[in-house]
Amino acid sequence: MADAENRVQWVYDAPDKDELQRRYDIWAEEYDGDLERDFDWHGPSLASDYLDKYVPHSALVMDAGAGTGLVGVELRKRGFDNVVGLDMSIGMLEEANKKGVYRKLDQMVLGERLNYPDGEFDAVISVGVLTLGHAPVHSLDEMIRITRRGGYIVFSLRPDVYLQYGFKEKQAELEASGKWKLAEVSPEVKLLPKGEPEVTHQVWVYRVK
Repeated sequence: MADAENRVQWVYDAPDKDELQRRYDIWAEEYDGDLERDFDWHGPSLASDYLDKYVPHSALVMDAGAGTGLVGVELRKRGFDNVVGLDMSIGMLEEANKKGVYRKLDQMVLGERLNYPDGEFDAVISVGVLTLGHAPVHSLDEMIRITRRGGYIVFSLRPDVYLQYGFKEKQAELEASGKWKLAEVSPEVKLLPKGEPEVTHQVWVYRVK
């Protein structure tokens, strides 16, 4: 556990985007073991359950911040077989590719303009990505842009990040401006019961308008 905790902290301490990408490249081979064995990471499973509740299995789904493909695996278990993944880290994408659950994988950075047409996807899912030092709050604008009207966006978010780092205001602004409408938000759940038992997350579901 100590090694896993040290690796996570080392990655989160990256001073800038380029160093964050480099550290994820290095972490990629150990990532699944660290998150699933040592932290008991339930985020991909729970968020995939919420996507499955609202989105048909025939949908074209974007896994935004796919990492090593843990979300893709959970989506495949639920019958989704038309999933595209993006991540900033080539190392992480190489691990995701080994799982064989994505139609394609693209290297892109959340927070920058994504190289997809408007309304390209029926749904977007993003798990463990909207957090400090990673995908910024304005990433939500691009998630909306690439999702068709009537499509869904599902993402996990820590309540403290939601309240303190602009997500509460941004999510409300996007709803007030008619960009999306809240469909559901989960109760606070401990998604890392072994690694960070004191930390809770919520899963948010929005319908794009």
